[in-house]
Amino acid sequence: MKKFKTVFMRGGTSKGCLFKKEDLPENRAEWDDIFMQVMGCPDPKQIDGMGGTVSSNNKIVVIWKSEEPDVDIEYLVGQVIVGKRQVDYKSNCGNMTAAVPAFAVEEGMVTITEPVTTVRMLNKNTDKYINVDVPIDPETHTFADDGDCEIAGVDGTCAELKVDFLNPAGAKTGKLLPTGNVKDVLDIPGFGKLDATIIDVSNPIVLVRAEDIGMKGTELPEEVNANKEVCDLLEKIRGTACVMMGFAKDLKEATDHQPGVPKVGFVTKPVTYTDLEGKTVEAEKMDVCARVISVFKCHKACPLTAASSIAVAGKLEGSLVAEVVRDSKAQNIRIGHPSGVMTMVPTVELQGENPADAKVPGVAVQRTARRIMDGYVYIR
Repeated sequence: MKKFKTVFMRGGTSKGCLFKKEDLPENRAEWDDIFMQVMGCPDPKQIDGMGGTVSSNNKIVVIWKSEEPDVDIEYLVGQVIVGKRQVDYKSNCGNMTAAVPAFAVEEGMVTITEPVTTVRMLNKNTDKYINVDVPIDPETHTFADDGDCEIAGVDGTCAELKVDFLNPAGAKTGKLLPTGNVKDVLDIPGFGKLDATIIDVSNPIVLVRAEDIGMKGTELPEEVNANKEVCDLLEKIRGTACVMMGFAKDLKEATDHQPGVPKVGFVTKPVTYTDLEGKTVEAEKMDVCARVISVFKCHKACPLTAASSIAVAGKLEGSLVAEVVRDSKAQNIRIGHPSGVMTMVPTVELQGENPADAKVPGVAVQRTARRIMDGYVYIR
């Protein structure tokens, strides 16, 4: 068997294998087969690999030192598609973005500054810049893993990583609002007309009202995934937006070849619900309630890039999110999701009356990360 040096890490509410680019074949054409075997695809059970059978546990990250001025680290995210022979590089993973600077510090890839090292990063999926503040342990002089930061969807506490996505608007389409509209009316085959907000902040996403698709917005992932009628409708919505953005020629191509871009989600006003751990999440603790579908399955939390888009949409008058958000003028946007509440800090600068002209200097979020295992991963 072949073996490759890797580190298995959790970043936010995702996890996967991190590789140094130098430890992989120079020929990138060989990467997909390696990564699929690493995760155990195309078997949907992933018995013969590291994958966790859902998109959030099937992340690949390739990392290398940057030669660009004012950039320390460059990285590329691969989303291994569960049950398929496919690796998607179309989008970044915001949660695994939190693991990258911790990895870089632990591996000696950046110069350490105490007590906090700011790692300047360039994501090569989107060509967007991200700065992450990494706390340094005064005794070990490396990443301070222990801390009192708690994020929804992860047991216990860890050190806080402040992740700041710089100028994240138009990550894949070049536009904050890919259609130029803060609200579109989609014509969904077999369903009819449907209001939607299509927005691209860190990653594109199409958002609809929960009530418009027969949902409450408080459903847990298993309930969403078991509702085939709604899942099929959400995929048609996602595919329609995918075609509108020019990523696919029709719905079939969107499903077969663009499963990760855009994502699709549904939102509703703040409402009390029970999370995955059986805890009550009070309406007063959130500004908007959201559920996001990631590669055909409802995410157990909220993908960080999707949360960035939802938070910015909450600041744009006329969007479906702004219609239901508690206070569009507030500095923070708190998003209720299946694992709890995530707090986002979007900076949105309106340029006149047209929301499409708004500038987004940054979106910040609090995350944690942890090294779980390191060594070699073996493939056939």
